Amino acid sequence: MVEQLLFDHNIKVEARAMSNDKHKPNLISGSTLTIRGKFNSLATLLTTILLLLVASFTIESRRWVDDQKTQKSRAKSISNCNLFSGKWVYDNKSYPLYKENHCSFVSLFNGVACEKSGRMDIKYQHWRWQPNGCELPRFNAIAMLERLRGKRLVFVGDSLIRNQWASMVCLLESSISPALKSVTPNGSLTNFKINEYNASVDHYWAPYLVESISDHPVHHHFSDEQVLRANAIESHARHWTNADILVFNSYMWWRRPKFKVLWGSFDSPNRIYKEVEKLRTFEMVLTTWSDWLEIHVNRSKTQIYFLSMSPTHERGERWGKGKGENCYNETEPFTEEGHHESETEPKMMRMVEAAINMMARRGLKVQTLNITQLSEYRKDAHTSIYRRLWGRLSREQLANPISYADCVHWCIPGVPDVWNELLYAYIFQQSSPK
Repeated sequence: MVEQLLFDHNIKVEARAMSNDKHKPNLISGSTLTIRGKFNSLATLLTTILLLLVASFTIESRRWVDDQKTQKSRAKSISNCNLFSGKWVYDNKSYPLYKENHCSFVSLFNGVACEKSGRMDIKYQHWRWQPNGCELPRFNAIAMLERLRGKRLVFVGDSLIRNQWASMVCLLESSISPALKSVTPNGSLTNFKINEYNASVDHYWAPYLVESISDHPVHHHFSDEQVLRANAIESHARHWTNADILVFNSYMWWRRPKFKVLWGSFDSPNRIYKEVEKLRTFEMVLTTWSDWLEIHVNRSKTQIYFLSMSPTHERGERWGKGKGENCYNETEPFTEEGHHESETEPKMMRMVEAAINMMARRGLKVQTLNITQLSEYRKDAHTSIYRRLWGRLSREQLANPISYADCVHWCIPGVPDVWNELLYAYIFQQSSPK
């Protein structure tokens, strides 16, 4: 009886306890719900991110496929088109391809940054080259850097090819992190190193391609008597033997009737000089240059180009100005298609073409970048009085700017950018799948 009473009492106590527990919050259940909620939110976020990544990858894949199709189409179009025949079109929306003040190394380029040097009219920066019958591919810095990944591009020649090299550096460098690029002069070789792509874009000073008394990159004078070792190129060529892309030029320093050609070394007591007419000397140099290329170039790897003569605008009377005038104060290009007035020498270019054709018959491909005519139109785009000069100007010169206007070199941004757009088109055409 007592046990029964105790049992009934315990049941009542437990019942009360259970009744009281109904009014207490369920802490374990609440925590579980909170964790589940956070898990669901995280899962939703991850799913969203995954979907975005898939969508982005799909878009990029489509873009890549489209780019490949466009590249093939352009390559086919370019192969059927003369990129060097056309006209200049004013385009201040998409040109210039870069801003002068965005080029970190512009101060190293011998004063071809005309705007920085005080040129106020910058219309010369806004002209686009339009070939007849096709489109010139717009320069894409990232695509070019990818093409140069693990490679070396070398511009070899005089200050005009250096003009083109400076343009290429400016075209590329805005797409490269500051810590991953550098320009280093080392004698005749100036190296633009692109660490991120393990690539380099170099300029090598060799105004005659072969050895000469003007091989020092700074201490040389065009007015001095010029002496060449017409059969000696190895001391220069060893600096660009391993290049993947070579761009040559040699013209501006040839503007004199005769040269002294040296047999033997400059230091030899038994050296022999002979005065030789210009075209014969040039022929000898081209033979030395082409022989070296045939022996040393890796034909399956190296792309080779030769830049044609860059025109000057030093004689204004040829286009209706007074005698003694030149490109100074010119602000508009020639618009007449086929206009020709400069002092370039077609005979020299025909000799280059003959040498290139001879190499082609022997299985070595060298392509000409024929920039002469398209640059001929641009009397407005020279550095004129806005190029840094090595010596001080006299009072007489300062009073007469025409007397020291540089109508040989080109402002950047400007005409050399188009030379590089042409080079870009050829590089991609040559390496595009057929």
